Amino acid sequence: MKQVLQSYRTGELWLADLSPPQLKERGARVRTVASLISAGTERSMIALAQKSLIGKARSRPDLVRRVIKKMRQDGVRKTVEQVQSKLNEPVPLGYSCAGVVVDALQADHLRPGMRVVCAGAGYANHSEMNWVPRNLIAPLPDTVSFEHGATATVGAIALQGVRHAAPRLGDRIVVIGLGLIGNLAAQLARASGARVFGIDLDPSKVELGRRTGCVGGTSEMDRAVEAVMAFTQGHGADAVILAAGAPEDSRPTQLAVELVRQRGKVVILGVVGMNIPRNEAYRKELDVHVSMSYGPGRYDSAYEERGEDYPFAFVRYTEQRNLVAYLDAVADGRLVLDPLLTHRFPIDEALDAYGLIQSGREPHLGILLRYAATDDPELGVPAVPRPAMPAATPARAPIEALRGPIGIGLLGAGSYVRGVLLPALAKQDVERIGVVNRSGPSAEQSREAGGFRWSGTEVDRVLSDPSIHAVVIGTPHHLHAEQVIACLDAGKHVFVEKPLCLSHVELQAIAAALERSGRFLQVGTNRRHSPYASALREQFSPRADPLVISVRVNAGRLPAGHWLRDPQVGGGRLLGEGVHWVDLCAALVGRPVRSVVATPSPGGATSLAGDTWAAQLSFVDGSLATITYAADGPTSLEKERIEVVGLGCAAEVLNWSSGRVYTTAGRRPLRVGRGQLKGTDEQLTAFFRTLRGEPPAVDLDETLHVQHATLLLVDTLRDGVPAQATWPYPEAG
Repeated sequence: MKQVLQSYRTGELWLADLSPPQLKERGARVRTVASLISAGTERSMIALAQKSLIGKARSRPDLVRRVIKKMRQDGVRKTVEQVQSKLNEPVPLGYSCAGVVVDALQADHLRPGMRVVCAGAGYANHSEMNWVPRNLIAPLPDTVSFEHGATATVGAIALQGVRHAAPRLGDRIVVIGLGLIGNLAAQLARASGARVFGIDLDPSKVELGRRTGCVGGTSEMDRAVEAVMAFTQGHGADAVILAAGAPEDSRPTQLAVELVRQRGKVVILGVVGMNIPRNEAYRKELDVHVSMSYGPGRYDSAYEERGEDYPFAFVRYTEQRNLVAYLDAVADGRLVLDPLLTHRFPIDEALDAYGLIQSGREPHLGILLRYAATDDPELGVPAVPRPAMPAATPARAPIEALRGPIGIGLLGAGSYVRGVLLPALAKQDVERIGVVNRSGPSAEQSREAGGFRWSGTEVDRVLSDPSIHAVVIGTPHHLHAEQVIACLDAGKHVFVEKPLCLSHVELQAIAAALERSGRFLQVGTNRRHSPYASALREQFSPRADPLVISVRVNAGRLPAGHWLRDPQVGGGRLLGEGVHWVDLCAALVGRPVRSVVATPSPGGATSLAGDTWAAQLSFVDGSLATITYAADGPTSLEKERIEVVGLGCAAEVLNWSSGRVYTTAGRRPLRVGRGQLKGTDEQLTAFFRTLRGEPPAVDLDETLHVQHATLLLVDTLRDGVPAQATWPYPEAG
C-alpha cells in the first residue's frame, strides 16, 4: 500500500510502498477513499522537520529538557543513540480521512463495508489503509460524500473551539484567522445562532468568509477595532475565536483582548503567541480558553488507544461525539464545504500536493488526496497461512545446535527496539531476514536501519519463513505470551524482551510450549548479563554463606495514562520492570527463590499508585534481597544502585557505570569497562552462542522460576501475604 512519510531529521517527504497495518483489538482497519491535507497544520510540521537540530531545539524546548533529564539518568552515549534513532524514525503525515471498514476487532459499532470517518495523528494517515482505534472512528452519513467526510477531524477541532465560545442566539462572535479551521469555526458559530465577523490578512479569505456565512469582515488590521465596535454596537464581541497561525507573534492575541467585551471570552484555537496584556484582561475580567484539539479524550491513552469511553451524562461531547455532531451539521446542509476544498490529487501525486503547500505558488485551503474507488474488489487483506503445529513430545527435547548462519526475524519496531535492540543486533554475526510491526512505516524504517531483507505487518510471515531460525520479540508486553508460543510452535527459537508474560495462566502455557517444541527461550532481563554483574558473582564466589542484596531503583514518574501502568497492556511497573531486578538477584545468589512479598507505598499527594513499592525475596540458601522501587526521586540521583554484602566484604554498582569493592583492607574500584554497561549486547551474544551449541547462559527452568516469582510479587502487592515461590506448577508437571 502507498503512504506519505516524512523524515523528522531532514524534512524529506516520500511516498512509501508498505505492507498494510495489522488488525488489532479495539479498532478497525479502514480502506481510505479520501484524506484531507490541512495546509496550515501540516505546513508547520514540515517546517519544523526541515529545521536544523538547533532550530528544532529552539522550537521545542520541552523536548530538550526531556533529553537533558535522560542524559543525567542513562548517560550521554545511550541518550544520543536513542535521539538519533528517533530522528531517523519516519513520521506518517495526515490526521483526517474517510473510507470503508475492512475488518474490525472488539469494535461492535463497526462492520466490514461500513462508511466511516477517522481521526488522529498516527492513525488517520495519508495511507491507502489505516488501523484506527474504535473511539476515533465515526459513521459517515449516507448523504455525506467521502470528500466532505474527510474534513471531519478538522471540523471537530473547529467545533471544540466553538463549544468553548458557547455562542447563543444573537451573540456577536469574531473569528481571527479565516483559514480552513477558522472558516469552519465561523460557520459553526453561525449555525449556533450567532452573528459572525471575520478577520484575516488575506482579503480573499475574508471574501470567502462572507460567502460562507460571515455577516462582515476586514483584512485591514488598523481598522479592525473600529469595524468590530460598529459590528457590536460599541460593546465588543461576546467571544473572539483565535484561529490564526502565528506561533511567535502575540499581536493576534492582543487584538483579541482589545476586541472582546467586558467579561467576554477569548478562545485560542490556533497556534499563536500568548503574551496577553494583563491589565486589559484584568479590567475586562476575561475568560481565556485554550481549546484542546478535537475534544475530551484527546491525549488520554485510555480513551484513544484502549477505547474506554467517557460516561455520556458527564461528558456530553467527546472526540468521537464531536465528529458525529459535525457530520450531522454537514448532512443537514448547515455548512458550506465545496468552496473550502480547493485542490484534489490522487495519492500517487501526493508529493505534488505538498509542493503546492510549500511553494505557495497559488491560493489553497483544503487539499484532498484521493484513493481507490469504493467498489474495489480487493478490500480484504490476504492472510499468510500459519504453519502446522509440530507433533508434541512428552518431555522437553534437547536443544539442537544450529550449523551455519543463523537467520533472525524481529517482531516489534518501537522506540526501544530501534534505539537499543537494533544497534545491539548489528553487532551480532547473524543474518537479519525480516522485521514485522503493526505500523508499516516503522517496520520499513527498522528494515533499513537494521539491514533486514524484508518488512511487513503480519506475524505469520515470520512464522512461515524457513530461513528464520530465531525470533527477537520487542512488542508491547501484553502480546509477549501469545507471540512466544506461536514462535515456539512454529519451530523458532525465541528471544523476548521482559516480561515473559502477564499472568500465571500464560506462564503455564509457555512452559507447555517449551516442552513440546524443543526450542530455546531467553528473556531480555539484561542486568544479569552486565559485566558488572559478572564481576559481582566472581567477587562472591565460591561461597557457603548467604548474601544480603539491596537494589534501589530511582525509576522516575510516568504519566497516569502511560501504557506501562496499564495492567492489561504493560502489566504495571512491578511486573513490567521489576522482573529485571528479581532476575538480577537470582543470578547473583545462584539459588532458587523460596518466598516473596511486596509492599506498596501507602500513597499520598506525591505518589502514583503502584509506582512505588518494596519487595523482599528470600532464597533457599538463606540469602536475602530487597528491591526498593521509587517513582518520585530527583533526577540528580543515579537511577540504579546495587549493593551486595557477604563473606566479610561488600560491593556496590552505581547505574551500571561504576562500582567499588569494600574489604577489611580498604576499598578499591570495580573496573569492568567504560560507559554504561547494562548487558544489552552481552545478553544477545549469550543467546546466539546457546543456539550454536554452547551451554545456556540462563537455564530454562530458572527463566520460568524468575517469572513465576515476579508474578507472585504482584499478587502479594495486592494482598500483602508472603507467597512461596515453588516451580514448576503442578499442572505443568
